[in-house]
Amino acid sequence: MDARAIIARLRDGGPLSEAEIQWFAKGLASDGVTDAQAGAFAMAVLLNGFSTDERVALTLAMRDSGKVMQWNLPGPVVDKHSTGGIGDSVSLVLAPALAALGAYVPMVSGRGLGHTGGTLDKLEAIPGLRTEVSDDRFHQIVQNVGAAIVSATDSIAPADKRLYAIRDVTGTVESIDLITASILSKKLAAGLEALVLDVKVGTGAFMKTMDDAVALAEALVSTANGAGCKTSALITDMNQPCATAVGNALEVMEVMQALSGAEIDNVLCDLSADLGGEILVLAGMADDARDGAGQVLETLRDGSAADRFGRMVAELGGPADFVERWRDRLPAAPVVVEVKSGAAGYVAGIDGEALGLAVVHLGGGRLKGGDRIDPSVGLSDVALLGDRIEADTALCLVHAATPDAAETAAAAVRAAYTIGEDEPDVTPVVYQRVG
Repeated sequence: MDARAIIARLRDGGPLSEAEIQWFAKGLASDGVTDAQAGAFAMAVLLNGFSTDERVALTLAMRDSGKVMQWNLPGPVVDKHSTGGIGDSVSLVLAPALAALGAYVPMVSGRGLGHTGGTLDKLEAIPGLRTEVSDDRFHQIVQNVGAAIVSATDSIAPADKRLYAIRDVTGTVESIDLITASILSKKLAAGLEALVLDVKVGTGAFMKTMDDAVALAEALVSTANGAGCKTSALITDMNQPCATAVGNALEVMEVMQALSGAEIDNVLCDLSADLGGEILVLAGMADDARDGAGQVLETLRDGSAADRFGRMVAELGGPADFVERWRDRLPAAPVVVEVKSGAAGYVAGIDGEALGLAVVHLGGGRLKGGDRIDPSVGLSDVALLGDRIEADTALCLVHAATPDAAETAAAAVRAAYTIGEDEPDVTPVVYQRVG
């Protein structure tokens, strides 16, 4: 086959065969396709789009360009994926909860991207914990604990890794077809039987409008099901953080409050339960989503999810007594500053992306590749939509490395909030289900 002919057909709006897509994906993984050809391919897909069959073919071809995990376990192999938001530490609650219920969760996760936090960065706020493990060790942890949250190895979907880097520098990141294939090729390489997707929409999400979120959710669900993995999606609100903390160690603290059963009546736990209910239905472990959600919440109340989390932390090199002594184990920033609202009224709007970027600039995320993250910095006690505040009420606490950094972040936080006279209608956490 010829890369030039494939690109020309795409350019002219013609369909590609499954064999042509497989050939191109193999060329991406082996360098048989040049960077220029990969960039032209990505641009043609962005401009002309793919059919569902073509998306499925590209997803499977990129999955099969590397290692696809095989499992022989006494329970279903499942996972959850979020499209990214702020204060979103659902994975750290849900993975151990599902493991406690008898599912197996081989979660290949990512680091912070742009203004959004990364699950791996949050986990690595725990001293000694490392998410980079070999494929064999990954298998062992999943078998022993029921859940493992790790970074992708070079053997997972190498064609996607190459195409992703090229999309980043060719203005083609926004293609829903390529986003879909990228997400699912890595997830399906983990050998999943069922998958639930958390597609976020709002000021703190990559998808700012409901139309865009629905389009992405429908593409992901149809493609994953077409590839043989039972999948559904929830479109969820990201006009405010999922929790009252934004920042790696601070979010882990909220996770531990949830896992200990101390604080489960909040958005973080509700969303974890809703997504868990979906996955338990898909896996045949619950009669309906409400039943499944109740099962997830019970693992938080009875401590079984916390036990699984502690075992996973220890297997990944963290403290063996983390669940019992997490308050002593997590790093703390030397400067903590209260951010006053300066106005009385109700929280009527939050620029979630601005809050996320404030944490990035504190050192809680990366401004460029290779930047070192400070796990202790971020925001806590964040005011949420509909909260009634006075002029001297704190919008949040800023945790920073220096007083100057704290003041800069405080100014960004104040600018991110809109205070109104009337109590706003608070939107639901879950807007709709797709699948």
